[in-house]
Amino acid sequence: MIDPLFLSTAIEAVVRAGDLQMAKFCRGVQVTKKSAIDLVTEVDVEVERMFRALVAERFPDHDVLAEELGGGWRGARHRWVFDPLDGTTNFAHGVPIFCASLALEIDGEAAVAAVYDPNRRELFTAEKGEGSWVNGERLAVSSKAAVIESMLVTGFPYTVHQEADAFLRVFGNALKHARAVRRLGSAAIDMCWVAAGRMDGFWEASLKPWDTRAAALILEEAGGTVTGMDGRRWNPDDGHILATNGLIHQELLRIIA
Repeated sequence: MIDPLFLSTAIEAVVRAGDLQMAKFCRGVQVTKKSAIDLVTEVDVEVERMFRALVAERFPDHDVLAEELGGGWRGARHRWVFDPLDGTTNFAHGVPIFCASLALEIDGEAAVAAVYDPNRRELFTAEKGEGSWVNGERLAVSSKAAVIESMLVTGFPYTVHQEADAFLRVFGNALKHARAVRRLGSAAIDMCWVAAGRMDGFWEASLKPWDTRAAALILEEAGGTVTGMDGRRWNPDDGHILATNGLIHQELLRIIA
């Protein structure tokens, strides 16, 4: 049985993160660049430091892997995987699509997840084997059985300028087969919306574990399917992901391949 303190801590952390995000949203935060289009704000760092302090106080023997300050394995059975602000570019431009995303791995497997969208005040949660929820209501993926009936969502990596043609080929092929394709700018929200049945499928390459770890568990617990873009078993360290309602998975896999 999973310690209930783990989920309550995950919820506390992402909601506190959302409060910090909204306190600074559209208020002229300091923005720096990791690369030409990869941004980081003072809020990313502030939220991550808040979370690291929380874990150090509550679970000093746990590991933390997070976007801004790194981390990884020190040999602990428990590792928190945290994105303090998923959708930083949206946040920096005043676009209200961003969230905090947090998963707890136990012995390398995701056990608990929480994603909080502070603009819509939506809290997505999951525990392995116990289902997933949004604001206390059970999540379930859509029943769309064909890509032509489906709304898809995707994203582009920060290396898109160097590899634009390759990504546009995949995007264009999906456009030819789907009802619609969207690009929202937050992988965690994208996948949570697939879990909620608002979207039917998501794919993206060049992601990091903190982008996907929590939302993948939420989607799987809502009845969805998660693999790599090559159809193989998904590994969050590989960077690429295909996440769907399950019914369109094989068809979409052929389209994006």
